[in-house]
Amino acid sequence: MMVKFVINDPKTGKSIQKEMEDKAVSGIVGKKIGDEIDAGILGLPGYKVTVTGGSDKNGFGMRKDIEGATRKRILIAHGPGYKYNKGIRRRKSIRGNTISTETAQVNAKITKAGPKKLEDLLAETTEEKKE
Repeated sequence: MMVKFVINDPKTGKSIQKEMEDKAVSGIVGKKIGDEIDAGILGLPGYKVTVTGGSDKNGFGMRKDIEGATRKRILIAHGPGYKYNKGIRRRKSIRGNTISTETAQVNAKITKAGPKKLEDLLAETTEEKKE
């Protein structure tokens, strides 16, 4: 299972993408939207990130107000997973708020910065890949 992490840095407004393999993903399975995760498993030592959302392998978005990791068809009028049309509600398929093995992408934001700058850590990882 390959999971893509999209990590947003609120201070700079930039986002980075990291891909994780099976072993690292097992540490985040069961976490919910709003939970804080140690970003050391992502290769960002000293950083803490908060899960803000994500999507499953078929592209269905996660919603904070739906419990569990299953996909459900709910009647919604606004919010994640539905483009707002005034007064119109629709039944849409939505993924629950828990990260599972079906999750393909996890969105997160940095809540606590580490000792090194994010750009320096990214430069180190790209140098390692080149070698």
